[in-house]
Amino acid sequence: MLTRRTFAKALVSVGTGLLASTDTWPAEKPPDPQDRISQQNCDFLIKGGTVIDPGQHLHAPLDVAVKDGKILAVSHDFPESRATQVLSAKGKIVTPGLIDLHIHCFDGVSTGVNADHYSLGRGVTTVVDAGSTGYPMIGTFVKYIIEPSITRIYALVEIGPLGTMLIGVSRYMYDLDWGVNPQLTAQAAEENKPAVVGIKVHLNRDLYSRPEESELVILRKALEAAEASRLPLMVHIINAYTPLPEVLKKMRRGDVFTHCFNGYPNGILDANGRLLPEVREARERGIIFDVAEGLICLSFDVAEKSLQQDFLPDSISTDLNKRTVNSQVFDLPTMVSKFMALGMDLDKVIERVTVKPAGVFDYGLPLGTLKSGSEADISIFEIHEGNFEFVDSGRGIGGTVGKRVGHQKLVNKATFCRGKLFVNEA
Repeated sequence: MLTRRTFAKALVSVGTGLLASTDTWPAEKPPDPQDRISQQNCDFLIKGGTVIDPGQHLHAPLDVAVKDGKILAVSHDFPESRATQVLSAKGKIVTPGLIDLHIHCFDGVSTGVNADHYSLGRGVTTVVDAGSTGYPMIGTFVKYIIEPSITRIYALVEIGPLGTMLIGVSRYMYDLDWGVNPQLTAQAAEENKPAVVGIKVHLNRDLYSRPEESELVILRKALEAAEASRLPLMVHIINAYTPLPEVLKKMRRGDVFTHCFNGYPNGILDANGRLLPEVREARERGIIFDVAEGLICLSFDVAEKSLQQDFLPDSISTDLNKRTVNSQVFDLPTMVSKFMALGMDLDKVIERVTVKPAGVFDYGLPLGTLKSGSEADISIFEIHEGNFEFVDSGRGIGGTVGKRVGHQKLVNKATFCRGKLFVNEA
């Protein structure tokens, strides 16, 4: 397996398969002339790719110039003579670095994965660890996982003190009365900002010995911690005892409903497959709807029926962990490809892994965009054409695995992060 150290060694000036070509795009009149910028030199020039940046409404053949780890310019025909190194992206798409709003990357603990290997290595430059640890260990997570990583990692503090370490092995995740402490959770979140960007709670009857008594109590405590730390709350809602409308009513603007397209009872659709009116009302109030497939959390049927009713997710994420990196989920580009197979177009899916998740949490810097002056987090992809079978996580709900055939698949070829270029030669 590629380690963080060996992955870092993959840093190269220019990949052999992506070296600057003599092919150039025909000269076009720039929509917004930037003569002053075009006179500056740059460190890297990504030449001739199709730039897709939904935050700037860009979808066109453009060059991307990088200087000092920042975006210098996105323009037609930036002079190659002003670039120290030129990377040809001809025939490829160039996007802002992808953002995965939900993974578990406490590497070496429970089901955590190495973000540099499984995220950065697939074109994902920013990830949010969704509650792998609670208040006792969040400082350790920041010091030993976030700070050494090349990937930009942010964290949610789980209201349960042990985080997700007990997921799948215990019905007592929230039954330690001495452990679920809103004040200590909020304090830990405050002390570890800006790395901590939110609070996390799970509403799943399988995680409680007495869900009928405990679910709403734990939700209330999580909301208390979120209020005290002035942060959003991400709520995992799968197979909850509490009716979904009652949970949504308690959530605030900016809070996140993750696993929104799961196929369990008490989900976002009624018995006839129609979207619950409370779900639309929640979106109108500013609740964020996140995919996060994970091991058991995506039903193609639910997603398809929602899309047909013009209810698209706000963010597409993975819930990546050790159990899903080699099957079903694989990575964020695969999740993007799944939603293209379900009928979403390329611009819409890219929007939901760039500018939209960039607006969910306060990361302390501009992400999810190629705007001049922003961080040079950039992903370069090929779109492979063919017949590709994708599966959902239907087996997790006692049903059959859903399958769909798509005709396009996103494959990462190179990634910029923190001003460094990584070439994916796989």
